[in-house]
Amino acid sequence: MSGKTQVRLIDENGLRHDGRRFDELRPIRMQVGVLANATGSALVEYGKTKVLAAVYGPREPFQKYMVLPDRAILRVRYHMAPFSTTERKNPAPSRREIELSKVIREALEDIVLLAEYPRTVIDIFIEVLQADGGTRVAGVTAASLALADAGIPMKGLVAGVAVGKINGVLVLDLDEVEDSMGEADMPIAGAPDLGLITLFQLNGVLTEEEVEKGLSMAWSAIEKIVSMEKEVLRSKFEAVGEEA
Repeated sequence: MSGKTQVRLIDENGLRHDGRRFDELRPIRMQVGVLANATGSALVEYGKTKVLAAVYGPREPFQKYMVLPDRAILRVRYHMAPFSTTERKNPAPSRREIELSKVIREALEDIVLLAEYPRTVIDIFIEVLQADGGTRVAGVTAASLALADAGIPMKGLVAGVAVGKINGVLVLDLDEVEDSMGEADMPIAGAPDLGLITLFQLNGVLTEEEVEKGLSMAWSAIEKIVSMEKEVLRSKFEAVGEEA
């Protein structure tokens, strides 16, 4: 028998191994303006997963050939710190990190008003400080917050969450145990104010009905997370206004 069938991730009361209901998010915490030297920054926590995002720019790139005459170039680097997992990770960028850098960039590229800043680059550095599942979707959320903190205009705020299938049940916001032992993982990001899904991936197998149900669960959660983003930004700018 495989390890997946031996581990009981949902008990007889329908509660997950950490006590959450199937449609319940982990505790989420957000903070902006955490790095003094960045144009904008954000720290986002989904449970034990901690992700830091820093935005630099818009600025002229060192390599002039990189610029586009009609818009800015968005560059994203997703990286997991060597101490972010239980086993020490090689500090060199892995194939997965390069892939997720591209995935996160594509989740944000159509939302940022790049045409406002021609012939420049906007750099987003995403550092996973502690990994316990959902690092890519937490990274999207942190990057969106950091862009807003930097004052870079966007069509709307973006947030992400993963839906998965464990012991035959769809659940929201997988942690590392559920991700590694579950049957499917579906990371999703979107901009609720635009009604737009900007990231959709599926690892594993789900039926069409399960995909539709999972999308509905994720979208409700994304709306809640974006509301939290707005509140964090509102609190910061209200505080700045009071100081002025």
